[in-house]
Amino acid sequence: MKNSLSQLQSVRKRIENACIAANRPADQVSLLAVSKRHPAEKVNVLNALGVSDFGENQLREALLKQKDLQHLDLQWHFIGTIQSNKTRDIAANFQWVQSVDRTKILQRLALQRPASLPPLNICLQVNIDMEPQKAGATPEQIMQLAAMADGLENIKLRGLMAIPKLSTDPQQQHASFRKVRHLFDDLRKAGHDIDTLSMGMSADLEIAIAEGSTMVRIGTDLMGQRSA
Repeated sequence: MKNSLSQLQSVRKRIENACIAANRPADQVSLLAVSKRHPAEKVNVLNALGVSDFGENQLREALLKQKDLQHLDLQWHFIGTIQSNKTRDIAANFQWVQSVDRTKILQRLALQRPASLPPLNICLQVNIDMEPQKAGATPEQIMQLAAMADGLENIKLRGLMAIPKLSTDPQQQHASFRKVRHLFDDLRKAGHDIDTLSMGMSADLEIAIAEGSTMVRIGTDLMGQRSA
């Protein structure tokens, strides 16, 4: 518990300092704890310290963890690549899906979201630097997906998620994050009621916040080294 507290305090201080540097209120940026390949007990400890949002990218692992922690009031985010045969379980067991990048997946999630549950929060994943090895829609496809999302029931379009190209050049990092923010702004200008810009991880959260991120996804710096 003590180690988890110090790690959480360190991450929250980084977020606070980044917001101060960007002249933004600290409450504009939320924390998503990336709990993939971490045991349920670590999630339990962080939740006791005030963290409620957790990200998973492997469905089977996530479902087992959710079963163990069903007594807690948690917000589960699916952040991994989505296969068509997994959409039903994702739609039924998560509150957020941040990695939607194609029409088929968007339609299946909307169709398969149980009517008894609140609308599923959706972030569209954009491959902003057009890296062939990464998932994500092109900026042009994002505009089309957003238009479709607003016409579907059982889902709520919340914004964008991106994992920009790794770089040791701060100017390049700023440029990539800025492109995502501009796309986000374009969506809002087009009339989409969105509020979430999920970008920035342990290594680059300060730059992401400077460029407008509203949610940072933190794994190792918050939860320690992952199991194999």
